[in-house]
Amino acid sequence: MAGILDSVNQRTQLVGQNRLELLLFRLNGRQRFGINVFKVREVLQCPPLTAIPKRNKYVRGIAHIRGQTISVIDLSLATGGRAIENTKDCFIIIAEYNRSVQGFLVQSVERIININWASIMPPPKGTGGKQSYLTAITEIDKELVEIIDVEKILEEISPSPTSISSNVITSTISEDLGDRLILIADDSAVARNQVKRALEGLGVQMHLVNNGREALTYLQETAAACQNSVTDKVGLLISDIEMPEMDGYTLTAEIRLDPKLKPLHVILHTSLSGVFNQQMVQKVGADDFIAKFNPDELAESVRKWLHTD
Repeated sequence: MAGILDSVNQRTQLVGQNRLELLLFRLNGRQRFGINVFKVREVLQCPPLTAIPKRNKYVRGIAHIRGQTISVIDLSLATGGRAIENTKDCFIIIAEYNRSVQGFLVQSVERIININWASIMPPPKGTGGKQSYLTAITEIDKELVEIIDVEKILEEISPSPTSISSNVITSTISEDLGDRLILIADDSAVARNQVKRALEGLGVQMHLVNNGREALTYLQETAAACQNSVTDKVGLLISDIEMPEMDGYTLTAEIRLDPKLKPLHVILHTSLSGVFNQQMVQKVGADDFIAKFNPDELAESVRKWLHTD
């Protein structure tokens, strides 16, 4: 696996092209899974793990890596499968999600593939079982690849607070929004509900969609009924970046190309905290970037951009 992530910095060129690169891996069995390379810091052979008392049942232990103590989560166990055995022969994917670094224990790691978000689809409804832990699926080499909802797993292990602190100024949000609504786009049901719970106490109207394609369609249809621009009815868009069919970068770029959508303020709200930089925000024309999940920062950003209309 040496050198597999050496060119991560070059991959920022994928921004705005509706493309991503997936690191493919396996848990128990033949099924392949994928994780966005932008989330990955490194991949290494599993080091000795130290057990900790009263740990979550999905956490196999902690590892000491480059001076940092990292919790190691068994992805198979966390998604309803059996525990991965013989950890010394397995791998750890060190990744950054939602402002923290985790290690994900996997059976084996294969390769990185470049793919268009349009080829990544939401999981089919009614499949049951592990579907609740999937955000998307795609096909590689005529085999199904499943993309795990890591945010759901992390929320089950360590739930995030969703209440806005009393000292955060939110009194102007409802007034600035008026009878308009806030559009929320995120493929993770956990993430959508986090945003919803954080903002519903402010008494604002919200409309939730599952990906960038749905968001763009909704905005275009809404704008068609507006005299001036979509901002007559939509006050703000809060969008994830990683979403099947159309990512948040491409969604933002499409909004900026449409005269009736262009005035809309866009907040990119994503778990890509470790590799994102301001140049990417500027490249696609987003107004703000917030790493998940801090309800106070989200409320402050909502207030700021509604107040600048």
